Amino acid sequence: MELQAIQGDITKTDADCLVVNLFAGVTTLGGATGAVDAALDGAISFLIRTQDFTGEAGTTALLYTKNGFAAPRVLLVGLGKQEKFDLHAARKAASVAAKALRRLKGVNRFATILHGAGAGGLEAQAAAQALAEGTLLALYQSPQYRREEKRRGPSAGVIVEFDGERLPQIEAGVAAGQALALGVKAARDYVSEPPNLLFPAEFARRAEAMAAEVGLQCTVLGEKKMRELGMNILLAVSKGSKRAAKLIILEHRPAGQTQETSEEAPLVLVGKGVTFDTGGISIKPAENMWRMKSDMGGAAAVVGAMETIARLKLPRRVIGLAVCVENMPDGKAFRPGDIWTGITGKSAEIISTDAEGRLILADALGYVAQYNPKAVVDLATLTGAIGVALGSQAAGLFANDDALQEALLAAAKASGERLWPMPMYDEYKDEIKSDMAEVKNSAARTSGVAASAKFIEHFTEGYPWAHLDIASMVWDQSDGNPLSPKGATGYGVRLLVELTKAY
Repeated sequence: MELQAIQGDITKTDADCLVVNLFAGVTTLGGATGAVDAALDGAISFLIRTQDFTGEAGTTALLYTKNGFAAPRVLLVGLGKQEKFDLHAARKAASVAAKALRRLKGVNRFATILHGAGAGGLEAQAAAQALAEGTLLALYQSPQYRREEKRRGPSAGVIVEFDGERLPQIEAGVAAGQALALGVKAARDYVSEPPNLLFPAEFARRAEAMAAEVGLQCTVLGEKKMRELGMNILLAVSKGSKRAAKLIILEHRPAGQTQETSEEAPLVLVGKGVTFDTGGISIKPAENMWRMKSDMGGAAAVVGAMETIARLKLPRRVIGLAVCVENMPDGKAFRPGDIWTGITGKSAEIISTDAEGRLILADALGYVAQYNPKAVVDLATLTGAIGVALGSQAAGLFANDDALQEALLAAAKASGERLWPMPMYDEYKDEIKSDMAEVKNSAARTSGVAASAKFIEHFTEGYPWAHLDIASMVWDQSDGNPLSPKGATGYGVRLLVELTKAY
């Protein structure tokens, strides 16, 4: 969808629908909403007096106008209580409005005011970015393979600003919001795609094409190179599939910085990319196995974030790795009871082939030590247990460094993509001790979340590290998230971009 900012009067803007807003509890209207109310002979004030609209967050009201008004419809969106309003509330208000507009078949072009850039106290650029993010994320549609295309909603929108001096800030905010939305869209597309169309080699091809478009350096390691490097734990997972594993490496450098001139320690992002997970020999139940196409949500988030980082030209060096495999059962598949030694020289005993994500991360985290990173963050759809612990409201955060943990929590607050810190007690190491190898990849049922993190930590050396278990966050079954339709969420892209900007 095309979204742009213009200077003008919202009451005189030609569009299929105008969007204005209201804080909860407001009875005297001002600003653009007051101007529209006056032009409509007090129609909005009437809704307030009758309490048919109270400004509660997440609510809308639709008014049809009389002949002669610039637009045939006005959509009123609630902002909630003014004292609780923030950037994430602005994002959600924009997304609620966008979903309401999508339901109106006659709306192709809409005009809106900024949410919160007046009484809400937000800076114009930040409010514009939030509006662009919320609108574009809410109007996302997954890749379609049907004969008749589903309605996408409005094709164009304009942000109308009366004060022309604020227009450059608003335009900058819209551009940033669009860059973020493109990264999230890419991540959602990767997760949504059927596994017969998105497998490790195809994921690598798409990443290479994206990198060429936005100016990232891209390197793809095949199985021969990974075997030479000793990444045998990762390759064990791939043994049962006819689809070869790929390690996608994307690098962003600030303008003017080269490999020869850079002394900056990079931030490294690592994503689990199991493009389909049957569980291998420890095969999963058939019911809902189709959702295992989303087991590459961590890799999708990293690749999407790297796209946005490049588009925004952020001034720090970042390296993103997507570790891509299929986990399939056949006569060559790895087995429970196997022992494999990886790139670090450390050995792992396989208890369950369905605990494969931590195995591919083990070698990836060993590989990234060569970059002498400032910090490493991995994202993985790792355990069902994290959903039992936190539901679908937050991802689990495990870290071995307090400063990195605090930076991630701050990024979560800024992006609205929640994290909750989880314990990393030394006693959890006892759960993954192996009688024959250094560690085993699965522990007792009651220690699933923490033991998985301790297994991954075993393969990190010499750098601050954090693990994000995002298993309950990458797919929304309920359509309850205002920022995304039902299906893939693209969780993690905006979080990682915020971390990159601040850490």
